[in-house]
Amino acid sequence: MPRKKSIKRCASEFVAKADELEAFLASSAAGLSDKEQSWCHDYAIIRLYREFEQMMLSAIVGAINNDTATIAYSTGIDFPKHLTDEVCEYLVLGGGYFDFKGRDGLIKQLKKYVPDNHYLLTIVRQARYRQPLERLTALRNYAAHESAQSKRAVLQATGQQRIGSAGSWLKTQGRYTTLSGELRHLGQEIQNVAPY
Repeated sequence: MPRKKSIKRCASEFVAKADELEAFLASSAAGLSDKEQSWCHDYAIIRLYREFEQMMLSAIVGAINNDTATIAYSTGIDFPKHLTDEVCEYLVLGGGYFDFKGRDGLIKQLKKYVPDNHYLLTIVRQARYRQPLERLTALRNYAAHESAQSKRAVLQATGQQRIGSAGSWLKTQGRYTTLSGELRHLGQEIQNVAPY
């Protein structure tokens, strides 16, 4: 019998990588200029987004792999009981890439593959994660693009009137650590409730 994909492991890996990013920021701060510290925070938010996105993709793939009834419920199509990780990933990506726009976009993606009462949806829907997920996406996009559209989105997500760079906002008042901490908590919740 094929092994089941471990959602617990992918969530645990995300938490560990988020910890590594915080350690990187703490160790790199000494001796850097203000501008260089902002650049480090820009890098960190892009990496944090990437690691979170990978965790969510792996969790969806794992949910399908562990029980094809999850995707059958959403699609109305009966799938064989055992699908490989690669087939499950193809069902999610369809030859493209995994992407979501904020918390609502992530919920929309999850609903394509798991039923409404699935633990992934239950966790992501919690009110406590609305702001961190919105900020994660907006800050990542602003750090990566610095376009007028991404600036408007980050101003809305942060509630600021003005903003320099994503990194300059994140490096003050422990904002990066707070955001990272909430996302680590989300990952820990997934790890705690995932069956495998």
